[in-house]
Amino acid sequence: MLLDENKETLNISPKLPWLAAMAMFMQSLDATILNTALPTIAKDLNHSPLSMQAVVVSYALTLALLIPVSGWLSDKYGTKRIFSIAVFLFTLGSLACALSTSYSLLVYSRILQAIGGSMMVPVSRLALLYAYPKSKLLGVMNFVTMPGLVGPLIGPLLGGWIVDISTWHWIFLINIPIGVVGLIFTQYVMPNFTRGGKNFDIIGFFLFSAALIALSLFLEIGEGSSFEWWVIPSILCLAIAFGGLYILYSRRVNYPIINLNLFSIRTLRIGLMGNLFTRLGIGSVPFLLPQMLQIAFLHTSTESGMIMMVSAISTIIAKSQVVHLVHRFGYKKILITNTIILGFVISMFALPDKATPLYLLIPILVIYGAVNSIQMTSMNTISLADLTPEVASGGNSLLAITQQLSMSFGVSVGAMILRTTESTTWLTGGDIESSFRYTFLILGVITLLASLIFSQLKSGDGEQMSGHK
Repeated sequence: MLLDENKETLNISPKLPWLAAMAMFMQSLDATILNTALPTIAKDLNHSPLSMQAVVVSYALTLALLIPVSGWLSDKYGTKRIFSIAVFLFTLGSLACALSTSYSLLVYSRILQAIGGSMMVPVSRLALLYAYPKSKLLGVMNFVTMPGLVGPLIGPLLGGWIVDISTWHWIFLINIPIGVVGLIFTQYVMPNFTRGGKNFDIIGFFLFSAALIALSLFLEIGEGSSFEWWVIPSILCLAIAFGGLYILYSRRVNYPIINLNLFSIRTLRIGLMGNLFTRLGIGSVPFLLPQMLQIAFLHTSTESGMIMMVSAISTIIAKSQVVHLVHRFGYKKILITNTIILGFVISMFALPDKATPLYLLIPILVIYGAVNSIQMTSMNTISLADLTPEVASGGNSLLAITQQLSMSFGVSVGAMILRTTESTTWLTGGDIESSFRYTFLILGVITLLASLIFSQLKSGDGEQMSGHK
């Protein structure tokens, strides 16, 4: 159906947010469930457990690269058609991963899986933007975002538990029945919104993709030391060059793949920048904390996964309070205050040591889960607050790209800081426990500084979504 500007007249199924929530959960869970299972997979595929990064990076990078395409495809061919294809490809990719008999096949299968995943969440969120008026959007997005917060937190525990009781193949096989049900569900629930097709910007897509790939490679290989000294700065120069070329090119075409003019929308610009820097810390914690518990404190993978469940439970409980808090205090006060608290909480993960009982981590994880929940929903919805139907697709894609890249960069930056502090013997003496401690302190400071970005908001920003006066 062509988008009706009067959203109150659309006959939208009340199950649409559930379908979007399913997509959010599947993608977010799959992005992290491998973390604790990689050593087992490496052993089974006769590959080094220390060089399994491509299995994770290929998925995250493919997501980021193809997210811009999802908005164009859904606007031209319809949200229902593209979402159906996305779920099918994700399910097929999951089956291919489970059947992989070599490391290379697993990487290629993860790319296929990510092609579907790159469209599932953006298209479902775009359908919500088209289907609901702004007065209802905060509550709907709050509901849909919850599974996306839980997935990364339970992923490491679930992955470790599966490989303990069965084989790693079931990490991917569990997606298949969910995908089949989702595909059937889509035919009855998802509306087929279209907005007419524009020509696809193939040149812009190439320049933008090249810049992202080069930047990702810079962050990844920047952690190693087996390359010639000139390789790393050369890759960074390539990222800057392709990025600069894209900026120049995008100003000369009518419909670029990523419309940089969207940055003139102040709330979107602030929301995206806040997402990028805040998620460096948020993205690092689920990756670094289980490693610290296992490598430095010698706890088992099951113990480290179980303690992360505390944060997941806190996230769910706090989620129900986000709308009320934003209604009462407004976006500016909530985001500034919450970001400062989040920075201090991340720094508090530097306090425990090997002798600290695990239960003493529970208060920190409870606070972390709550403020993380508030932060994610508030950042996302303020980013979308001032988008009109004409720019909703582009703004939605830009937000999704920023989220995916910043979470990926968070893992890379966290690992880079960890290795840097470990090699800085005058600071840590090469002690891995001290390295984790300084890493969390640095990430906490980075997150704390992100509050300066949200200080640029105005008191009335987001009123049409929050109801705050």
